[in-house]
Amino acid sequence: MNVFWLQKTEADVPPDNGWLCTNEVLRLRHMRFAKRRADWRLGRWTAKCAVAAYLGRPIGADFLSDIEVRPALSGAPEVFLAGQPATVAISLSHSSGKAMAAIGPSGIALGCDLETVEPRSDAFLADYFTSEEQYLVACAPVPDRPALVALLWSAKESALKALHEGLRLDTRSVLVNNVGRDRNSAYAVQSSRKQPAQALQPTYRECSQDKWCALELLYTTQGRTFHGWWQTAGNCVRTLVTDLPLLPPLLLDSPL
Repeated sequence: MNVFWLQKTEADVPPDNGWLCTNEVLRLRHMRFAKRRADWRLGRWTAKCAVAAYLGRPIGADFLSDIEVRPALSGAPEVFLAGQPATVAISLSHSSGKAMAAIGPSGIALGCDLETVEPRSDAFLADYFTSEEQYLVACAPVPDRPALVALLWSAKESALKALHEGLRLDTRSVLVNNVGRDRNSAYAVQSSRKQPAQALQPTYRECSQDKWCALELLYTTQGRTFHGWWQTAGNCVRTLVTDLPLLPPLLLDSPL
C-alpha cells in the first residue's frame, strides 16, 4: 500500500480566496485572529493541493473550489468533492509557517504530524511520555535530546490522529515501541512494557536528512499496533503512521 505526502508554506498560499468553497469562505469569516486565519488557510491549501495531486488533477481555482475539507464529529478532516464524500483518507498538520498533508485510500487509519525541534522541559516529559520513553531520552546524548523528544512527540500525535482522538486521549496510552528499524536510523531504539526500563539498550546512529526511517507504536489500551515512518528536514521532524504496514511515503508532485 502506498501513502503520499505534501508540504506547503505560507508563501505558497494565494492571497485571494477563489480556491475556497462557499462553506469554507463563511467559516473563514468567523475567525477573529489573523494567525488562526493564516494557519487555517495554509492547512486548507495544502490539503486541497494534496487531493488534486493524488487524483491527478491540475491546481486551479475551478477544481480546488469543488474540494471541501470538513471536520468530522471527531475533529478529523474529511474530504468532499462537489458535496460528495471522496474516497480518500487525509491527515493534516502545521508548524511554524509550514503545513503537511498525508493522503491515501479511504478505509485506512492515517495520521501525520509536523513538529519543530525545540527544547522541552522535564515536566513535559513527565506529563506526556511513558517511563520507557523518558528512559530513552535520558540515555540520549544531551545535544540529541530535543530532536529525539520532537520525534517521539510527533509519532504520538500521528497515532492519536489516526485513532481520530487527538489529544483527548492520554498521550501515554500510545507507546513509541520501535524507532529506526532502518540501519541508518538516528535513533535505533526499542522499548517494551514486557521488560523493565533499566533493561533497555538504546543506540544512536547517524541518519541523513530527508531519509525516511521506520517506526512502530502500540496503542496500549487496545493492544493495537501502528506502523509508520519519520524523517528530519532542517529543524523539523515529520511522521506518518497507519494501522497497516507501509511502504515509505511518496512525495506528491503538484500538477500545474
